[in-house]
Amino acid sequence: RMQNGGWAYAMVPALKKLYAKKEDQVDALHRNLEFFNTHPYVVSPILGVALAQGEQRAQGKDVSQDVKVGMMGPLAGVADPVFWFTARPLLGALGASLAMEGSILGPILFFVGWNFMRIGFMWKTQEVGYEKGEQISENMSGGLLQKATRTASIVGMFVMGALVQRYVQI
Repeated sequence: RMQNGGWAYAMVPALKKLYAKKEDQVDALHRNLEFFNTHPYVVSPILGVALAQGEQRAQGKDVSQDVKVGMMGPLAGVADPVFWFTARPLLGALGASLAMEGSILGPILFFVGWNFMRIGFMWKTQEVGYEKGEQISENMSGGLLQKATRTASIVGMFVMGALVQRYVQI
C-alpha cells in the first residue's frame, strides 16, 4: 500500500483530537490505511485537505475520500519536474560552481537553499490544503497543473542544457 503507513502515522494526532471514543479512532485509522502514493513533497496539501475532511466527518457529515485519491497522481506528476528536474539542479549547479572555486559556501548554499525551499513549500501548501478543503480541486482544474508541469519541464531542460554545456567537455 506504498506510503499508507506514513500517511496514517501523520493523521494519528488529529484523529486522537477529533474522536473521543477509541472505536471511532480505530475506524478512522482504518480509513486512512488505504492505498496512498505520491511525491513526498506534495503530501502536505493532500494532508491539509484530509484534515479538513476529517473534521467534517467527525461532525457527522458524509465526506468522501475521492479528493485525496484524486490529488495523488496529478500532484506527483507536477512535483517531479518542479523539484527533481528544475529546483534541485539549479541549486546544485550554483553550489557546485561555488565549491569548484574553493568556497565552502557552495555546499552550505545548496543544503540551506534546498531545505528552506522544500520545508517552506510543504508548510505553506498544508495550510492551503486545510483552508481550501474539498474546494482545492476547483483551483487545480482549468489546466493549472498541466501548465505548471510544462513550465517546469521546459525550465528543467534549459537548466540541464546549460549544465551540460558548462561541465561536460569532449
